[in-house]
Amino acid sequence: MGRALGIDFGTKRVGLALSDRSNIIASPYRTLNYVSEKDLITQLETVVSENNIEILVLGLPINMKGEDTVQTKKVRNFKEILSTLQIPIVFEDERLSSVSAINSLILQNVKTGHNKPEIDKTAAAIILQQYLDKNSN
Repeated sequence: MGRALGIDFGTKRVGLALSDRSNIIASPYRTLNYVSEKDLITQLETVVSENNIEILVLGLPINMKGEDTVQTKKVRNFKEILSTLQIPIVFEDERLSSVSAINSLILQNVKTGHNKPEIDKTAAAIILQQYLDKNSN
């Protein structure tokens, strides 16, 4: 059984999280710097092939009223670019995932002020865990 890759897309950094082999638990994996679209896709291709990824779970940043924002449109466009990887892609509501990530890191005594990459990959894990929990048997 393949794994799921959670993605918290940003225009500067992209947080990644991996599921375990049973697709029950999500863990922060790494944060990629967004240098260019081509570079990002190349890095993601490597992550996908090295980790036997079967599905991509992409955080969808909608506002608290459930409406699209400027960032939502960027994420929807990014999904089109990701489709070149030829792996199923699903959206997962990411409202408050960054706030939850910061709170989680604070509870672990991790300083969050200048640790944006840690926040991004933790947010990706929260997004992925939501998806795994909703889709568990």
